[in-house]
Amino acid sequence: MSPWHTLLNNYQMTLAEDGNEVICKGEQSTHSTRIVPLVHHEVISVVGEDAEKFLQGQLTCDLQDVSQMGSRLGAHCAIKGSMIALYRLMKTDGGFLLRLHRGTAAGALQSLQKYIVFSKAEAKNVSQEMVGLGLIGPGATALVEKLTETAPSETDRLVRSGDVHIIRVPQERYELWMPVDKAPEVIAQLERIAPMGSTREWLLSEIEAGIPDLRPATQETFIPQMANLQAFKGVSFTKGCYTGQEIVTRLQHRGKLNKCMYHLVGECETLPQAGDYLDSTDKERVGQVLYTASADNGQIHMLAIMNKSAEESSLKLAEQNTPLSHAELPYTLDPELFEKKR
Repeated sequence: MSPWHTLLNNYQMTLAEDGNEVICKGEQSTHSTRIVPLVHHEVISVVGEDAEKFLQGQLTCDLQDVSQMGSRLGAHCAIKGSMIALYRLMKTDGGFLLRLHRGTAAGALQSLQKYIVFSKAEAKNVSQEMVGLGLIGPGATALVEKLTETAPSETDRLVRSGDVHIIRVPQERYELWMPVDKAPEVIAQLERIAPMGSTREWLLSEIEAGIPDLRPATQETFIPQMANLQAFKGVSFTKGCYTGQEIVTRLQHRGKLNKCMYHLVGECETLPQAGDYLDSTDKERVGQVLYTASADNGQIHMLAIMNKSAEESSLKLAEQNTPLSHAELPYTLDPELFEKKR
């Protein structure tokens, strides 16, 4: 059972039956800054003498960069380059914390443990010991400054306030990760300024920031560049070998990227699920949904990976026959990725 089952007892919030969503009950505050329990994530710790060396040989990001900044996105790939897990890494005492969607955690841990046996390091799920909060809205930095003298000054920068890890993530938002017994104290401090928010609000902010994530239905389906991971420095092309590196690097320097991630919007009858297919006017199954969230106006926002060739076509959800339109991402991709190198 998630620690949130107990932690949320004192708040006007409901934890969904599958544990992946927290829903606010009663009348909602009009306050635009929110404190969101990150119930849909779990955390794996990799600690020990060889923790950095081990992860450097497994993940797509540069662990030296992670150690310097404090945090980065990074993927663990299968040998053929498809993503098994997509993490936000955090530097911690003696190693690293790897947060990911809870539905993918068991398989991700199993993959890490398969490779770690010859290293002086240990990988384990610490989700019964640690929980996270997301801070969104114009007052997010002010919330952080209630916990620490100086908020992280740039994206992916991590600061510590005692045993609370505070990371600035894209779009001037923050993730806070802390021991379970520290959470009530931190929430009490922050709630004096802003109300609690729902998982839906956090996911919508992630989609608007164009941040990819995996669900069980999309594990081992896409390579990192298809999820725009390089836009977040989540893929290093200079650090050397890691699992799946040959495929990832070959595409970058010799190949042509035929798929990438888009932000799409539609008025759907029901919330699309990860793995649902997209059709274009002239071709079926041109893409797949990564994850979705509903906006206050009833529109459904989603991140989806689809064929670059279908970018200008009329799109729809295959199962619902629902038209979709493009929304802008807050970053641009290198156009050379979509050109044949040789």
